[in-house]
Amino acid sequence: MSDTLALPRPGPGHNGGPPLEDPPPRPTGGGWNGYCWRRAHAKAWKTPPREIALRRLQRAEELGMSYKEYTSVILDRGKFL
Repeated sequence: MSDTLALPRPGPGHNGGPPLEDPPPRPTGGGWNGYCWRRAHAKAWKTPPREIALRRLQRAEELGMSYKEYTSVILDRGKFL
């Protein structure tokens, strides 16, 4: 029997990606998958043009949300509230 710890496989609906919050530091840098996820996260949260950011900010204030919360809903669901 090997000395490695077998981790449970992700369940249905899990995309297998790492968490997008600050990942714990890894000596190897996270590998290719981690690199791709960090790059996609940075691209998704890239600052939009001024007009779009102001429109999102105005709509977020109307809904009683922060800009970041409102933008995360748009990025998660792909729909505007």
